[in-house]
Amino acid sequence: MQAIAHGSSRSGRWLRERRLRFAVWIAVIEGLLVVVHAIPRWPSLLLAGLIIAVYLAWIRNSSSYTTRQVGWILAASQALLALVPIVFIVVGTLALIVVGLLAVVALVVLFTERS
Repeated sequence: MQAIAHGSSRSGRWLRERRLRFAVWIAVIEGLLVVVHAIPRWPSLLLAGLIIAVYLAWIRNSSSYTTRQVGWILAASQALLALVPIVFIVVGTLALIVVGLLAVVALVVLFTERS
């Protein structure tokens, strides 16, 4: 048997149980829209920063439990969205390193081959 948090509501508790799942799905969908250029990258990152700032400044201290949960979902999804460009930079860099290593191996094999 679980204790019910003081000041919570039924909808707020329902959201809290599912908030990470919602945040991840929102970030995935929005991230895909950014990757395919349906949403411009820089405005989406600026909006993400604004949403996170609003959450930190006002929403997390709201008297409404449900509002705090919705705010958390939005802020977390935007924080995850901000990671998309970072992940692409890291993956792109790793891909370039692998291609460079393969080129070095190919050159070594070519130059050490006997005719």
